[in-house]
Amino acid sequence: MTDPVSRRDLIKGIGAIGATGLLTTATSKTPEAMEANHPLPQVVLTVPADGQISNLTSTSEVFIPPRGRGYMKFSFGFPEPVVAFGEHRFGFLVFTAENAYGLDREKMRVEVAGNTLTLKCDGFVWAGGQERARGSLSATFRKEIGKIEWDVVVEMEQPIKTVTTVIRDVPRGQVSFGGGGLNDPRDNELLSAYPFGGGDLHGPGAANSMTTPLAVVQTAADDFVFIAPLDNKVRPKRFYFQPGEKFYRVEAIYEHDGWRNDRRITVPRWRLGYTKTFDGAIQSHMNFIEDAFKLPAWETRADVPPWLRRVGLVTTLHGMHYTGYMFNDYARMGEILKWTAGQIPAERVLVFLSSWDGRYYWDYPNYKVPERMGGEAGFRKLIKEGQQLGFKMMPMFGANAANRRQAVWPKIADAATRKIDGDVYNLNWVDWNNDRHQDGWLTYMNLGVDSWRNWLEARISDVIQRFGVDAYFLDIIGGHVNDAGADMHEGTRRLVMNLRAKHPNVVCIGEMPYDALHAFIPMYHAGGGARWQKYSRFFQHLSSPAPGRGSSGVHEAGFGRFNPETLSLSPNAIPTLQVVDDTFAKYRDVMTETIRRAKERAGIS
Repeated sequence: MTDPVSRRDLIKGIGAIGATGLLTTATSKTPEAMEANHPLPQVVLTVPADGQISNLTSTSEVFIPPRGRGYMKFSFGFPEPVVAFGEHRFGFLVFTAENAYGLDREKMRVEVAGNTLTLKCDGFVWAGGQERARGSLSATFRKEIGKIEWDVVVEMEQPIKTVTTVIRDVPRGQVSFGGGGLNDPRDNELLSAYPFGGGDLHGPGAANSMTTPLAVVQTAADDFVFIAPLDNKVRPKRFYFQPGEKFYRVEAIYEHDGWRNDRRITVPRWRLGYTKTFDGAIQSHMNFIEDAFKLPAWETRADVPPWLRRVGLVTTLHGMHYTGYMFNDYARMGEILKWTAGQIPAERVLVFLSSWDGRYYWDYPNYKVPERMGGEAGFRKLIKEGQQLGFKMMPMFGANAANRRQAVWPKIADAATRKIDGDVYNLNWVDWNNDRHQDGWLTYMNLGVDSWRNWLEARISDVIQRFGVDAYFLDIIGGHVNDAGADMHEGTRRLVMNLRAKHPNVVCIGEMPYDALHAFIPMYHAGGGARWQKYSRFFQHLSSPAPGRGSSGVHEAGFGRFNPETLSLSPNAIPTLQVVDDTFAKYRDVMTETIRRAKERAGIS
């Protein structure tokens, strides 16, 4: 069999990086000249001919036991036959709700035609290869200069949950996930997931979180290999890197829609690409997701009013803690705003009212004005007088948190998030009352379910109509979970678009994004890397340390370290002033300096 376009040819034959970021343009230099300028990887083994099948297992060619950090794995070698194509060997695993399945080596058939390989398998094995199951998998691989792409169709007699592509012969090197910085993992195994840790950020074996599904490896030869799905829907993807002496065994994992029970699925296309630069790998991926999710550039966004473009400072006014402790009531907030208006043009300031609605999280999802903070008259006065000064006012709402002990619970209980295996996902990872036990009265809610989306939409709309706020903030909006009942991302989009239709001049702002959220939410208070600034703007998280002791205010983080030199201001975010219980009384000089630096950065004289 021939290998018309191998990775070795790619590295020798590459030229300038094209618009896609891939290695696409041939060079007029000889292979010898290119090799002298860009040496070939020293770790490349003899490449099998395209279509050659190898009988490997899950323990083949990797460190067993792990030499560094490890993740859960079978305590035996699970059958994992692989087929060679280009510089890599590929295999597949299929998962249902009740078991794991591998390809039946005896039922694998391979056809190679030029730069295309087709793999068909008419059966699976389970129990470590001791048992067999009916079903089929068909995979089509294509290679071009700079990339290999593959499509997979799987059919089984029961609903399919997950399909994993196993990729062998990925050279070891520094690794980046989600476009983050490259790091040397040494002999550690790696697991990273999109989005929100693949919907499971907590507990043993949890994955690190990616805001966009991309893995990049810088090889010893100083070229780059990247792996990414070509999926235009928000669905969990995971990358697991397992080291051997010179190569990684990589799992590229696709998790199917949790609310479906499909026995036949078409896995979105995967791409493995090669570039000479890290930026080339990133740009290739960003080009795809920008088109797939229709991400608008900040300068042309229709959902950004003129005032939002001019915000030079965000002031976070902390209200009531979970325990009922009052950082600032409405009257105190108003006093702070009157002083602030003397320091900076108020029309350049967004006021973030965190926990304006009573006990932080405990009173979710009522969103009613508490008497203790000043009642409706006090809240209305705060909003009206703040706006008369020029400030833009933004209260906070929880996108996916509800206290089961609130009276409304029976009306929204059906919207409790159930992960893909059916277990209820509770927001139970915080020790709110400091009894050194994580509390479990909060349930994580799914905006894809009508009862919850309609309730939250009505509460936000009510506050907008009755008090005339300029924006609303959605807490944990990036916390996507692959719910067994409904599409959480689609529900989120519907909430935002419904409110925009009702209140076109009121802006939605969120806590943290994943890639597709940038399509309809233009500002966040977490994230803020340079590549995302193209689409959105960012301010600093409400838990950022306040002047003095570094209080995180209403947030559960307690205290951090406030830096008196940098004022804990981020270079990637709009300067943000955190105001807790003692800030205005004891640290007005720090407030003044923070505002001065914000004015300087925004060009305000």
